[in-house]
Amino acid sequence: MGCGNKDNLPKSYPMVGGDGPQSYAQNSSYQKGVMDAAKELIHEAIINKLDLSIMGLSHTTGTFRVADLGCSSGPNTFSAMQNIIEAVELKLIQLAEHQDPSALEFQVLFSDQYNNDFNTLFKTLPHSRIYFAAGVPGSFYGRLFPKSCLHFVYSCYALHWLSKVPEEIVDRNSPSWNSDSIHCTGSVKGVAEAYSARFRNDVEAFLNARTPEVVPGGLIVILISAVPDGIPFPKTAAGVLYDVFRSCLVDMAKMGLISEEKVYSFNLPIYHSTPKEMETLIQRNKYFSIERMEELNHPMRNTPFTAEDYTSNLRPIFEEIIKDHFGNEYVNQIFHNYTIKIAENLSIIEEKTNDIIVLFILLKRIISTD
Repeated sequence: MGCGNKDNLPKSYPMVGGDGPQSYAQNSSYQKGVMDAAKELIHEAIINKLDLSIMGLSHTTGTFRVADLGCSSGPNTFSAMQNIIEAVELKLIQLAEHQDPSALEFQVLFSDQYNNDFNTLFKTLPHSRIYFAAGVPGSFYGRLFPKSCLHFVYSCYALHWLSKVPEEIVDRNSPSWNSDSIHCTGSVKGVAEAYSARFRNDVEAFLNARTPEVVPGGLIVILISAVPDGIPFPKTAAGVLYDVFRSCLVDMAKMGLISEEKVYSFNLPIYHSTPKEMETLIQRNKYFSIERMEELNHPMRNTPFTAEDYTSNLRPIFEEIIKDHFGNEYVNQIFHNYTIKIAENLSIIEEKTNDIIVLFILLKRIISTD
């Protein structure tokens, strides 16, 4: 219970902060598309599934608390939080029979890793917001909030990040040593199973941590990158993109710029589950029910991307990982080479763009009958 000790946590890799040309804030249009695609579903969830009377908020008094887990440094989080609050206000108006719902106050808790760029986040808070704001640094795989504190939890494009790379795939003495891939796209037996097991443990930890934090009847919305059931990950667009990225690293090792050992030991702490796998993992937790789970229709799904588009979207996400593992001096060349190689493989990637999907998952905290 209680707060985690950041000295005991594994490394975390925040998105590129600030508002410069290579920042996450300037290169997260795809994530914004995910958020926009989910907007109406979130409104429906709040109107149809959120029971304010159970929470003691039906008379427009008290504080409604929303947490964004994996908020990054904006601005997408601000739009998402505004959408949630507007839906709750509409719900209140309906319940109060057109009475003024302004007696209910809102608090938004922005949470991400300790080294997230919270400075930029809070410098750019909307001046017109109607909520109190606070930052909560820490991993969402552990407890972050007091008991029965949260009414609504939102997490967009964050839960596919693992708490750490599976240990066995970076161990040279392990039969699952991942020597020919930076993910689970290679030929080494056991790598995919190791990633899946790590993800299984992480989802369990995420839900166990939220169980005491979310009030009975509270909602969780998870928007997460996934792959369709029945399609091997190496054959998806993401699998191809990761393999292209590794080929850039291999080329640089052959040029003597980085060591082969560095390439062999580099693995991405990301896992793309299938809908069936995700449903099974959630159902193992007895405190949340799945109220809705479906594939989102991303507005940019059929938008043609250039090689430069792929790089500009990927760099703010992976830059800190690259810096930490290979050193800052090679970052620009790695992504320059990546752009060239993506251009060479663009037709292959475009054929597979429908193999990466986004799941909308709505969970409700089960009301105990004990």
